[in-house]
Amino acid sequence: MKISILTPTFNRANLLENLYNSLVKNSKYNVEIEWLIMDDGSTDETRKEVEKFKNENKIEIKYYYQENQGKMVAINKLISQVTGDLIIDCDSDDYFTDDAFKIVKEEYEKNRDKENIYALCFLKIDEKGNNMGNNFKNKITTMFDLYFKEGENGEKCLAFFTNIRKQYKHELENNEKFVTEARMYHKMDEKYKMICINKPIMICEYQESGYTKNVIKQFKENPYGYYNYFKEILQKQMNGVKLNKRLYAIKHYILFVELTKTKHAVKNIKDTKNKIIYILLYVPGILKTRKKFRK
Repeated sequence: MKISILTPTFNRANLLENLYNSLVKNSKYNVEIEWLIMDDGSTDETRKEVEKFKNENKIEIKYYYQENQGKMVAINKLISQVTGDLIIDCDSDDYFTDDAFKIVKEEYEKNRDKENIYALCFLKIDEKGNNMGNNFKNKITTMFDLYFKEGENGEKCLAFFTNIRKQYKHELENNEKFVTEARMYHKMDEKYKMICINKPIMICEYQESGYTKNVIKQFKENPYGYYNYFKEILQKQMNGVKLNKRLYAIKHYILFVELTKTKHAVKNIKDTKNKIIYILLYVPGILKTRKKFRK
């Protein structure tokens, strides 16, 4: 089998070696590896660092360059170059556990012939070995159900089946550079499910310049993608969705209604209970958003 690792990167030359070394370590499990890197307009030594890795000739590396267009465009472009059986997105500040591809290979062999499965879903851990979320409750689920019905809050690592993953892309709005990956996952959920494995394969170390730590900046710069993401959630069948998740979706929807200056947004909400909550929270939510983003 062959695993394709997709890494969009911007001025992270100093971090790529950790990921590279983890891929080299995992090459001992009789798994083909291709590492596809999209340099998103870096001005540091990224190209030179990647050339150093390529010259060692230990794994297959494909390097591409684009003028700065953002992470999602980078991934969309890399998808068309994939030749592996599985696809794993891995940010430049993340890397794999020493036995990651052993686990992935075993689970792929067990599940590759199952129908209507778009991904194998694994755990992520931090550098101290702490689970970055909760263990899975169900073996087979969707990303929407996992987070909105089963109570998950932390991050997971997905190994996508290539033939299905290539049918989808990250949808960006109004020339924005970022949208949450979950928007695409929810589209995949409409036709397929994922298999969950309570084993960690990826280690995460968030950087000060990363998307996760700069969420307010991301909200301000990419409001239309987020608005559409939360609008699509509130158009779903909500039976079984926990109250705290309804509140989460509605509060964020109000936030992006204000940031995009969308009118009559209540019409987009399908569930009657959610409409009532929206109406009750609308004015305080708008006032809070204006105060927060004025700062």
